[in-house]
Amino acid sequence: MLWLPACSWGSVDQSAMFQDNQLLLFDPGHLDQTLQTLSSLGVQRLRITVEWDLIAPDSNSSRAPAGFDGSNPADYPAGAWGPYDAIVQAAARYGLGLNFNVTGGAPRWAVARGAPSNLRSVWYPSSSAFGAFVTAVATRYSGAYTPVGAAAPLPRVGFWSVWNEPNVGTGSLSPQTVNGVEVGPRLYRGLLDAAYGALQATGHGGDTILIGELASTGHPDPGSELGMEPLRFVRALYCVDSRFRELRGAAAAARGCPTNGAGSAHFRAGNPALFRATGWSLHPYHLDAAPNVASPSADGDWVTLADLPRLEGSLDRIQRVYGSHKRFPIYLTEYGFDTNPPQLFNSVSPAKQATYLNEAEYMAWRDPRVQTLSQYLLKDDRLVDGARYSAFASGLEFINGNAKPSFAAYRLPIWMPSVRVERGHSLEVWGCVRPAKRYPSGAIGSVLILLNGHAVRSVKITNPAGYFDVRVTFPRSGTVRLAWTYPQGPTVYSRTVAIGFAAAALIPTSLVATGIAGLLMLCCLVLARQLVGPASKRRVTGRR
Repeated sequence: MLWLPACSWGSVDQSAMFQDNQLLLFDPGHLDQTLQTLSSLGVQRLRITVEWDLIAPDSNSSRAPAGFDGSNPADYPAGAWGPYDAIVQAAARYGLGLNFNVTGGAPRWAVARGAPSNLRSVWYPSSSAFGAFVTAVATRYSGAYTPVGAAAPLPRVGFWSVWNEPNVGTGSLSPQTVNGVEVGPRLYRGLLDAAYGALQATGHGGDTILIGELASTGHPDPGSELGMEPLRFVRALYCVDSRFRELRGAAAAARGCPTNGAGSAHFRAGNPALFRATGWSLHPYHLDAAPNVASPSADGDWVTLADLPRLEGSLDRIQRVYGSHKRFPIYLTEYGFDTNPPQLFNSVSPAKQATYLNEAEYMAWRDPRVQTLSQYLLKDDRLVDGARYSAFASGLEFINGNAKPSFAAYRLPIWMPSVRVERGHSLEVWGCVRPAKRYPSGAIGSVLILLNGHAVRSVKITNPAGYFDVRVTFPRSGTVRLAWTYPQGPTVYSRTVAIGFAAAALIPTSLVATGIAGLLMLCCLVLARQLVGPASKRRVTGRR
């Protein structure tokens, strides 16, 4: 067995983010157990959805309370802050970072009148009221705010994202279009500017601030209830058309954009979040399709994981339109695959979920602009519809707490882009010791690459995020997996990958015979030339 260091390239600093609001916010009796599990898996940051209407007072009323100051955290019900206070304090104890995704729905007193009954929390939400709410959240979690009755300030949050899937109608922001004209991007532009200004004003200007948080797919005519295709949303957000030209005239006015060149010249300064935010975030789901499967050609404005170059190229091109050279880092802040069981539709087997999660992380790691790929759910959602399926079944554990194959696959990812090779040739083995992120570098040690249960290579983990990428020449076919031992703890294993040898390419007998005949003819010609002598030369004129 050889010991060799791992080579590293791609997104070497990619961090491990995780989201499970039900366990982290609304199951306080098991919060420590959940955080212990996530820490043991190597999670570094928790994505927490901070929902406006869950914290706002009288959120079901059409009027805000008399004298209410939305920017003052003390004007909100103290109990409503409880789950968020608990998670910031617990995360600090476990050394975990937080990403606060500040989002709707909005309280009824902060939306426009005339909202359809199923859209009351997302119908034209007030950007100024949302900015006040973000001010309250950012003030409370500034690291200097001590709630009434507390002995010390609450820990600081320094990582933010604005709204959740603003290109989705019913669940996030509505309407998306009116008579075919994009409205959702204009609404999000206002919410984004208000939130960004609030974070700047409360001492969070140097924090990580993400924009976008887009869903990966959409519809050509979303109206009020469906979702808009993400790239169409992005173009309308930045006031450019499908050919990346600045909108003008009535088309611009209908979308809340500058109508002339003078207005466009001030667009960048007037919308700083669109140009100065830390990064762009996306939820690159593709339901039950493999991560490397691109969106259908008819859906060219979708952005699933395999379509990331579309998003990156569009953002870069838009920045250049306004004279900016910003190249947004990409944060994939929600991702996963539902399993069957328990989910009956748009799902994959538990074994395939494990495989797809590893492939997806390998793809994200290869893209140097990707900063994180966040796993959505530790445990499946509760069963609904007569226990026939879960609302989301993308957890690493079933609802009863039993681990799926993806639990081990998440902790110790392995991906081999090719699994068949000619004997004597090497195969690429990529992987990650995710728990390494939680230990000092000197304590991490090495990961073993096993073939049929026997070590064939030991790789020292030098990358701080635990990633490695090596080539291994395997002596025989079989199954490959990784093994790693926690410092003063148990040995854990990855999923297994079957490998085999491809037959060496054979030259057909007919081609061999033809080659021999050709060689004999050539020899005859050479001999004849030597006997007869060189042919007389003649000058050739004309066109070549």
